[in-house]
Amino acid sequence: MGMKEEMGRALLMFGLVLSAAGFLFLFADRLPFGLGNLLGKLGRLPGDIVWKGQSSTFYFPVVTCLVLSALLSLLFWWLGRR
Repeated sequence: MGMKEEMGRALLMFGLVLSAAGFLFLFADRLPFGLGNLLGKLGRLPGDIVWKGQSSTFYFPVVTCLVLSALLSLLFWWLGRR
């Protein structure tokens, strides 16, 4: 398989994963088993940094980034083994 085919498959897979994530966030309230509540809290986990000033707010989701990084690492490790 050539370089073009590999790149094309990778881009298609990335697009499918991105589309699935978009649908999850779009229809999160209708998902069963409380998954909508989990997705709603994804940007406001304990440990995320929020600093509120007089006229500005600084927000850095440290824990959210760590959780997403771990989940994506597991996903790509699993896809790489296939």
